[in-house]
Amino acid sequence: MGADSRALDRAGLLQDLRTHAFAVGRAPGPPRIGAEVELIPVSVDTGAQVPVVSIDGPSTLPLLRRFGARHGWTEQPSAYGVPQFGLPNGGVISYEPGGQIELSAAAFPSASALLHSLRGTVPPLMDAARGEGIELLSVGVEPRNGIEDVDLQLPGARYVRLTRFLESIGTGGTRMMRQTASMQVSVNLGAEPLLAWRVLNAMAPYATAIFANSPVYRGEPTGHRSWRAHIWRELDGGRTGCFACDNPVAEYLDFALAAPAILLGEEGDARPFAEWNARGCVGPDEWRAHLTTLFPEVRPKGFAEVRALDAVAPEWYAAPLVLLAGIVQHPPTLRAAAELLGAPDPALLHAAGRDGLSDPRMASVARDLADLATAGAAALPGFFDADALDEADAFFARYTRRSRSPADDVLDALAAAPAASLVQIEAAD
Repeated sequence: MGADSRALDRAGLLQDLRTHAFAVGRAPGPPRIGAEVELIPVSVDTGAQVPVVSIDGPSTLPLLRRFGARHGWTEQPSAYGVPQFGLPNGGVISYEPGGQIELSAAAFPSASALLHSLRGTVPPLMDAARGEGIELLSVGVEPRNGIEDVDLQLPGARYVRLTRFLESIGTGGTRMMRQTASMQVSVNLGAEPLLAWRVLNAMAPYATAIFANSPVYRGEPTGHRSWRAHIWRELDGGRTGCFACDNPVAEYLDFALAAPAILLGEEGDARPFAEWNARGCVGPDEWRAHLTTLFPEVRPKGFAEVRALDAVAPEWYAAPLVLLAGIVQHPPTLRAAAELLGAPDPALLHAAGRDGLSDPRMASVARDLADLATAGAAALPGFFDADALDEADAFFARYTRRSRSPADDVLDALAAAPAASLVQIEAAD
């Protein structure tokens, strides 16, 4: 059957991606930076993952309502069946499918302003939760329980459809949805957007290794520094990974067209978007919605959303901001990183999650990236204050320059006190 004349044409889709996703040909504007941080709520007493609402046990929605009322939050409906909260500074608190709490900060003109916003919300919320018997873990995967212990918490159509699709291709997807947490950093693509895209894709495995902190699942060491990254590698279905970047826009278009369109057709229909398009069944709105269901390590959204990191403890939030913005926002450093990294190697994602910085080659490149980023961040006038630079440098000194990641602290603590509570170890890390 030939393509329907109403189908979105390839040239138009390429131009849409080029302009709106990759920001090619657009004035770069001043640097801006944003972040999303996810927290996994678990019971201090039992270690069980805490639901959004519960009749006979702890739950997080009452906690957020009480905390939000004291801090000027505005409760809002969401399309996912549970409320979200607007913050006075433009941020949003919402839920992930397993009940993980996500703070989506507004974009700020400096990393220091972003850090001030994150720190003004997350540590106070963690303290309030602890007072109600809930520990909010900043780790890549919930360490104690299996997926059978965590029900889907968002009844909206998007996540029900995604659940059915992921269940049809294996169990990794439901674990990803309900038990993992990350810190996602959004940075401008700048004056050389395709070079920035290439460098960020090449950096993705190193970012995973540097910030790996999820070595435990179901109460046991997994053999992976980032079990969250392993879960993402298990997740098949043509919507994850990073890119070789030989022809970035066309490569991403092919990736998006080949991905099953989980928001279209009957529930469970896994036909690729390209097939729906060939039948003339979709338009620009469906195309844009489909793009939101893709989960590569770096997602182009008119800026770059870097998704390769495990959740990061609040005291170390400056480190990923320095690593990413210090390289991408400073053109000489961006070009130096491109020379250091060479072409992106998607195969490195497996080693990054498994071995972290215990791999000597990965550790060597990670140290060089940290040095480049630190120098680049210091060269951005007014973007990082001295405290942020010092904090990031302290992280790199404690971990990266010693070929370690936070996962190694967890493994050391387990080896020293194997009977200790995983919740206590993860919360103290």
